[in-house]
Amino acid sequence: MQPAATRMTAMRRSPVMAAVADSAEEAAVEDKKVSIEEDIVVKEEPKAETPAPVVEEPAPVVEAAAVVDPREKLEPGRFDSIDYSITLPFLEKPKNLDGSHAGDFGFDPCGFTEDYDIYYMQECETRHARLAMLAVVGWPLSELVGPNFMLQNGCAPSVLNGMNPIAFLAIAGAFSAFGYLEYMTSLRQTAGTELGDKHMSDMSNIWKYGVAGDYNFDPAKFYSLLGDDASGRKGLRTLEVTQGRYAMLGITYFAAYEALTGSPIVKDSMFFHPNLTLPFLAIAYFAWSQIYEVSDLREYPIKIQYTKDGKEMLRMFDRSTAGIKKDVNEKLQPYADQAGEALAKMMAPKN
Repeated sequence: MQPAATRMTAMRRSPVMAAVADSAEEAAVEDKKVSIEEDIVVKEEPKAETPAPVVEEPAPVVEAAAVVDPREKLEPGRFDSIDYSITLPFLEKPKNLDGSHAGDFGFDPCGFTEDYDIYYMQECETRHARLAMLAVVGWPLSELVGPNFMLQNGCAPSVLNGMNPIAFLAIAGAFSAFGYLEYMTSLRQTAGTELGDKHMSDMSNIWKYGVAGDYNFDPAKFYSLLGDDASGRKGLRTLEVTQGRYAMLGITYFAAYEALTGSPIVKDSMFFHPNLTLPFLAIAYFAWSQIYEVSDLREYPIKIQYTKDGKEMLRMFDRSTAGIKKDVNEKLQPYADQAGEALAKMMAPKN
């Protein structure tokens, strides 16, 4: 038995103790709940992170390259796909000649275009070509219709043929006029002129210098004969420089021929007197070139071969002339037989 005082004390403290017990029990329950929640969190598999949505950036807008009409603007690199000269295929193509300019066929065996300015070289060639075209006409014309007192034994007056005082004064006057023209136009400006601006536009994708030999001179409007565009103008310039190169070779031949022979170039030449030889040769060459051609000069051996349609053209010619050949043979056969009999009688031994 507990003493009464002790029992009274327990009775007085029991509510407090009950509250403490209740608090302890609640704390224990809370701790258990937290422990269970932690176990659940640990045991749960981690969820994969949801990737952020990928926002596709719009593809950059690529502007289509402007298509350049080759008739309106010339483009560089015409011969970039080949490594040989167009003029002489067994030679290497010069690195500074790509076919961009008029008259460029990749011919520069001495390498002048690598050592000198191309515009300067073109200007020199164009001037000499134009002078040569005048000279190659004037030389034989002076021998055909010129007065005898201006000639040297029928030959045109020149440094190699000699000249009399009157001819010397005439030649000196002509050269003075040409020299003055060269001096006045050596530093000419083409920008701002009609043809100069056209050339600047035509050549703008190649360089900024326009065209060599441009004097803004075209009174007869021949410059647009092949088309009033960049391609047509380049074609006519190519025609001019090509004919000028032939003229330079021709006038050199005239001077050398007369210096070596002492005979006028027009005396015995088929080019300056009416004859059938020249047209016959021209027609024969044209016919030959339709059937035969020279093989690629870069490949050995070089030979004469049929053109693409050469064999077929010969077959057609044989078929078309077979009847004519037969008729001719039938008509000539009796004469051939008679000639054979006569020859046999002549060769027979006499008794």
